[in-house]
Amino acid sequence: MDKKKKILIRIGSLRHGGAEKVLVTFLKNLPKDKYEIDLLLNLYSGKYLSKVPGWINVLYLNKGEMITTNRLRDLPVKAFRVIYQRVLKTFPSLLYQFILKGKKYDIEFAAIHGMRDEILNSPLKSSKKLIWIHNDLKKTELYNYTDEEFQKFFGFDKIMVISEKIQQDFEILAKIEQEKNKIVRIYNPLDTEEIIAMSEVGSWKSEDEIPVFISVGTVFPQKGFDRLLKIHRRLLDEGFNHKIQILGDGYDFENIKKLQQDLGIAETSTLFGFTDNPYPFIKNADFYILSSRYEGFPTVLFEAITLKKKIIATDVSGVREMLDDGKLGLIVDNSEDGIYEGMKKALQNPENFDQYEDQLKDYKMPFDLENSVNSLVKILDEL
Repeated sequence: MDKKKKILIRIGSLRHGGAEKVLVTFLKNLPKDKYEIDLLLNLYSGKYLSKVPGWINVLYLNKGEMITTNRLRDLPVKAFRVIYQRVLKTFPSLLYQFILKGKKYDIEFAAIHGMRDEILNSPLKSSKKLIWIHNDLKKTELYNYTDEEFQKFFGFDKIMVISEKIQQDFEILAKIEQEKNKIVRIYNPLDTEEIIAMSEVGSWKSEDEIPVFISVGTVFPQKGFDRLLKIHRRLLDEGFNHKIQILGDGYDFENIKKLQQDLGIAETSTLFGFTDNPYPFIKNADFYILSSRYEGFPTVLFEAITLKKKIIATDVSGVREMLDDGKLGLIVDNSEDGIYEGMKKALQNPENFDQYEDQLKDYKMPFDLENSVNSLVKILDEL
């Protein structure tokens, strides 16, 4: 038998984000007899740590919870982490010598775009370099990637992207055919059978008949939960009785909680925080709402599709592809007014959503877990 391929994978932490969840799903389904994997985290923390298979060697630069505040007592630890990581980023040979013990890897893999420079600046010149892009980097107000910055991604041997929109962005910037050939689209591995099974666990159902809109995601500005709560208030003021549920945690949680109090909607909206199993909540809500300002490919929509939900989603990257150009759910303008109109339509004329339910009845996912994992394995094997 061929000797195992040695792979280094880098990611910030295993907190409760889409990219982290996808990486762990991928690791759980990899054939362990083929690879020897070191997973290097900047911070040893996160909800998905316990889900990493035992055969994967987890290394880290720092340990402990993520520090999202600037409280005086937290500043020394926060400063140490920042300086320590910066030193190792500036002098990668120290990292490879002392933390990775001089190990030689066949493949070095940046599991998120933020690890681009760490992998490209690796002192191992012979390793193949791979990156996974989960976000729409063309959103200039967020990423400030000039064309020149974008060009750096072509330093990788393979660029994995998760949606058609991201693939097109990269193809436009590819200067030569050889660069274009580096781009490969892979749908996020999603275990639909597991989602359906988990949605049956301790099913939670509201007693009243008030329509419930649910949204799931890491609580930070990208997800637009602030917009969702403001629109909720606006619709309540107009006499539309409904409830909002938000599942997720993140550095913006306290701000969203404060906004909830300021708007006086604590009775009609619930912030559940993080839950290991959001699926019973999604299943029992009336509508799934994606209020995001930007996305790469919002996996949570596929989860809502799997559970045959009535969907309202802002027109961000990946949504048209996932909702089959509006056949499987209502796509609204990426603005407060857009979300408002979509929710109002759901409350005023819920029968308009019957067409989406009909389409979803027999809808089969364009991919499955096995196909996604096989595509990833093929890339690893061919590098």
